[in-house]
Amino acid sequence: MRITFAASEGVPYSKTGGLADVIGALPKAIAAQGHEVSVFLPRYKHTRLQQERVAIPNLTIPFRDFLLFPQILDGGKHDGVQFYFVDHPEFTFRDGIYGDAGGDYGDNAERYSMFCRAVIESSKRLGVPHVFHVHDWQAALLPVLLRSVYAYDSSFDHVATVLTIHNIGYQGVFPSSTMPKLLLPWSLFTLDRLEFYDQVNFLKGGIVYSDFVTTVSRTYAEEIRRPDYAFGLSDTVLKKGNRVIGIVNGVDYGEWDPENDRYIAARFSSADLSGKAKCKAALLAEYGIPKERSNWPVVGMISRFAAQKGFDLLEAALDELVLEEMVLIVLGTGERRFEEMFRSLHYIYPDRISVKIAYDNRLAHMVEAGSDIFLMPSHYEPCGLTQIYSMRYGTVPVVRATGGLEDTVEQWNPATRKGTGFKFTGYDAAHLRSGLREALAVFQDRTAWKQIMLNGMRQSFSWKEPADEYLRVYEQARALHP
Repeated sequence: MRITFAASEGVPYSKTGGLADVIGALPKAIAAQGHEVSVFLPRYKHTRLQQERVAIPNLTIPFRDFLLFPQILDGGKHDGVQFYFVDHPEFTFRDGIYGDAGGDYGDNAERYSMFCRAVIESSKRLGVPHVFHVHDWQAALLPVLLRSVYAYDSSFDHVATVLTIHNIGYQGVFPSSTMPKLLLPWSLFTLDRLEFYDQVNFLKGGIVYSDFVTTVSRTYAEEIRRPDYAFGLSDTVLKKGNRVIGIVNGVDYGEWDPENDRYIAARFSSADLSGKAKCKAALLAEYGIPKERSNWPVVGMISRFAAQKGFDLLEAALDELVLEEMVLIVLGTGERRFEEMFRSLHYIYPDRISVKIAYDNRLAHMVEAGSDIFLMPSHYEPCGLTQIYSMRYGTVPVVRATGGLEDTVEQWNPATRKGTGFKFTGYDAAHLRSGLREALAVFQDRTAWKQIMLNGMRQSFSWKEPADEYLRVYEQARALHP
């Protein structure tokens, strides 16, 4: 089978979030099973390629008042996956991916429409796939174009489309005046297609016109059918029926494994946990926490500081939690009010709370390895990866039971000695405090705590099983276009 991925970012070339990790791993896992896989990405200013061979020197992309002429770069074949890059000044002349300090770029609709058209046009020269697998709103216009503007192009008569939603909170909504700019027929601007409160919604169009829609966890696939999680698209998702499927992301254990982690103070495994204490000591020293606190449980957090991640909930709960015998270690950046909140708390409780306002991969590995507990009180979490990393490092997750957190963390049961962490359900300070306090209480029982650690460390979330599930979706999508 030939599968072509289209996405706005992918490691190691570009990254702002979990989408990039998926694009760096899933195509490789599918190619490993003998399929022909290619990936299309924009070539941004910061994208570094080992080679820059031009695959197609000039494509013509029409807009209302002008033409764009991107070229396609051949990024080479890596781990069985062929990479191509859409190269145009609208991508390469800007410092950011989606925007800058002033907000999103005002012409993102044009930029990513160009990207989608370039992928379609270049596929006719480089190889038409059996399946286009597109990701998030930036690539969601591709299936819309295939079934409308390209409806009479026989090259794509038998091509299936699959859309993966990594976060339905980001939809690509633009003014209705975008329609003629992108040469989209007004027949698409209806309530059951792209129209969304008198605006154009790229993600909505992708849901409507894709053969199948996937999300990055089973629970999230159910949640986005509900108005309180779907950001206005619940009816659109519901109309898709059983063609909305949740598949839990895998993780890259080559990068996240305490047995071979190059960033941590000491390596360890489920067979020999002795190195974890050294990692805890190194983490406390890095964050300036006194050695006297080494017997207290360390609660780690690595996150973007945003309400979606539950920081408003944490803010409401901390007035009591700061009185518990625990150390809170935080790494991340985001909304200014949460950054200031942590700075103030560190000033008041310097031996209990410490924060580093940064994105730092080395520190992220140190937090995963050196913490005893990993806290994720998310309002919603499509999949989440850090809770999966935590389990491999013997760091017990305490999470709100939503999306991928619900699917990947099993509640500890002292009677059966099964479970990998602790979950709470309600989105309020009381539930968060209750969930964390349950973990703090069990932490005092060293035998039980070691069992939870080992249960988590023995979990496997490799990409093999998700790749198999995606391949089944591809086959179902292809069956719609015999």
